[in-house]
Amino acid sequence: MASNIQSLLVLVLATLATLMIPSNAKLTPHFYNKVCPKALPIIREIVDRAIIRERRIGASLLRLHFHDCFVNGCDGSVLLDDTRNFTGEKTALPNLNSIRGFEVIDEIKAALDKACKRPVVSCADILATAARDSVAILGGVHLWYPVLLGRRDSRTASRDAANTNLPPPFFNFSQLLSNFNSHGLDLKDLVALSGGHTIGFAKCVTFRNRIYNDTNINPTFASSLRKQCPRVGGDTNLAPLDPTPATVDTSYYKELLCKKGLLHSDQELYKGNGSESDRLVELYSRNPFAFAKDFKASMIKMGNMKPLTGNEGEIRRSCRRYFLVLAMATVLVTIPSHAQLTPDFYNNVCPQALPIIKSVVQRAIFREWRVGASLLRLHFHDCFVNGCDGSVLLDDTPNFIGEKTALPNIGSLRGLDVVDEIKAAVDKACKRPVVSCADILAIAARDSVSILGGPLYWYKVLLGRRDARTASKDAANSNLPPPFFSLSQLLSNFQSHGLNLKDLVALSGAHTIGFAQCFTFRNRIYNDTNIDPNFASSLQGTCPRSGGESNLAPLNRATPSRVDTSYYTALLGKKGLLHSDQELFKGDGSESDTLVKLYSKNPFAFARDFKASMIKMGNIMPLNGNVGEIRVNCRRVN
Repeated sequence: MASNIQSLLVLVLATLATLMIPSNAKLTPHFYNKVCPKALPIIREIVDRAIIRERRIGASLLRLHFHDCFVNGCDGSVLLDDTRNFTGEKTALPNLNSIRGFEVIDEIKAALDKACKRPVVSCADILATAARDSVAILGGVHLWYPVLLGRRDSRTASRDAANTNLPPPFFNFSQLLSNFNSHGLDLKDLVALSGGHTIGFAKCVTFRNRIYNDTNINPTFASSLRKQCPRVGGDTNLAPLDPTPATVDTSYYKELLCKKGLLHSDQELYKGNGSESDRLVELYSRNPFAFAKDFKASMIKMGNMKPLTGNEGEIRRSCRRYFLVLAMATVLVTIPSHAQLTPDFYNNVCPQALPIIKSVVQRAIFREWRVGASLLRLHFHDCFVNGCDGSVLLDDTPNFIGEKTALPNIGSLRGLDVVDEIKAAVDKACKRPVVSCADILAIAARDSVSILGGPLYWYKVLLGRRDARTASKDAANSNLPPPFFSLSQLLSNFQSHGLNLKDLVALSGAHTIGFAQCFTFRNRIYNDTNIDPNFASSLQGTCPRSGGESNLAPLNRATPSRVDTSYYTALLGKKGLLHSDQELFKGDGSESDTLVKLYSKNPFAFARDFKASMIKMGNIMPLNGNVGEIRVNCRRVN
C-alpha cells in the first residue's frame, strides 16, 4: 500500500510539472521559443532521418495530421490506443491497417521530453510540425511554412467520430465540399489540401470501383492498374497516388487533367466543365508557386481547427495514452472484472488462441469456400437461441433434445467438423481447455467474414464467453426467424433479442455469402409479386414446384463466395432469394429501404454497421464469470 501511495505521489508531481508549462490560449509559431527552444530542430532532424530510411513515411506523417484535425480538431486523438473507456480512432474504417508513422511520433516524443527535461511539447503539435517538415523535405523550401503552436492533447478519442468525419474515397464533389465546409474549410482549401495526394500510396480496396466502373477515367490508366488491383483479392496491394509519390510537386493536378486521378474523390476535383474547382486544378497544374502558396495557407487553416489550448486537455507523457492522475489512481484500486467480455481475454492465458483459429478457418475455406458462410451461420444460430453460449453445437442427450434437429437447422447446419478441428488445436496449444466453444464460434465467424471480404470487415471480437450445459430444440424453433417472415415479424424477432432495425438490415447482409435450399425459397419464386420475373424464372429449373427440396441456390447470385454489397444491389432489383430478404426493400421509402440503398452504394457504411451489429449480437446473453463451463468437447457437456 505504501509503495502504491508513493507511485501516486510521483504521478501527481509529474503532472504538476507538466501543468507548470506556460499556457497561452492563442496558437503562435513562437510557443516553444523559451520553454524548449530545441524542440523544432529535434523534430525536423528525426523526420529527416525517418524519410531517409523510408521516403514513404513523409506521406504517412502528413496523413496523420489530416486525420487528426478532421476528427474533433487537431488534438492528437488519432494517436490514442483503445482503453476501457473508449474505442479510439485507429480502428475506424479510414484508418484501420492504413495509418502509419506512430513509431516516428514515439521517437520524436521521447527525444523532446529528454531534451526539454519534461513533457513540454504536445503530441498534437508534434503531428502538425512533422507534417510541415515532411512536406518541406519532400518538396523543397518553397513549401516550408511557420506552424502555429500551443495545442494541447485530448484525453479521449472516438472511432465513431472518425468514421463520420473523415471523407471516404468514393465521395462525389458535393459530398467532399460539404465535408470540408463542416470543418470551416472552403473550396480552395479542398482543392489545395487534396494536393497532399502528391505523395504516398493507396490500397486497392480504395480505388477498385474507380478502375472498373468509373467513366471519368483514362481507359489506358484504368487498365494499367487492374493487374495490381484485380476484381477479387489483393485488397491491400498499393498503387502510387501520383507518378512522383515521394516528391511534393504539382504532377497530382496534371494527372487530374488527363483523367488519371487514382481515387474517385481525386478525379471529382476536375470534370472539365469549367467549374471553380476545374480552374484551381488547372492553375495548380501549371503554377507550382500558386499551389505552394495556397497549400501552405490551407495547412495553417486546417491546423487551427478546434485546438485545445490554455488549460484544456493535457500534455501527454506518451502519445498513445492519456495521462490523468485520477485515471492512474483508479488503476491502483480497480481490479478488472473477468465477468465482462473483452477482446484481450486470452492475451495472458493463451496468446496463441486467436492466430490458431484464424489459421484453421483459413485452411477450411481454402478447401471449400462455402464453409465460411456455414461458420458465420453457426454463430447467428447460436446467439439467437438463449444467447451466445455454444448450445447450437451440442448433440442430443437423454436429458435434452438439442438445436441441431430444429426446423431451421436440420439438414442445413454445417461447419461442425471445422469447430472440432479448432477446439482440438487450441486445447493442444493452450495445454488445457481454455477457449470456450462459444468464443470459437464468434471468432470463426469474424475470421470467415474478413477472409472472404478483406480487412475492411475485420473487427475485434469481445471474448470471455462460457459454454452452456444444455440446449433446446423448442427454443431454436421459436427464436430463429424463418425465411417466410414479413418485415414486421423480422423486426419483432430482432427486437426480442435487443437488436434494432439497423441491426436487422446490416446483419441480413450476411446473406452476401452462402446458399439456401429450394424449400426455403420455393414459395417466393412461384407466388411472390415483389420479385423480378426473369430472376424467378431462372430459379425454377433448380427448384421445381415439387421435389428437389435440398437443391441449392446462392443467396447472392453475383458473388456467393465474397463478402460485399451485391446482396443489397440485388434487393434493389427485386432479386432477393428469400422472401425475408426482399422484405427489407419494398421501394416504399421506408427506413429499411433507405439502409438498403445506402449499403448498396457504400461498402464502408455497410462494413461499419455490419461489424457493429456483429459485436452487438455477439453480446446477447453470454455466460461468463463462473456460469456455465469450458467444454472439453464442443458437442458434449463435460
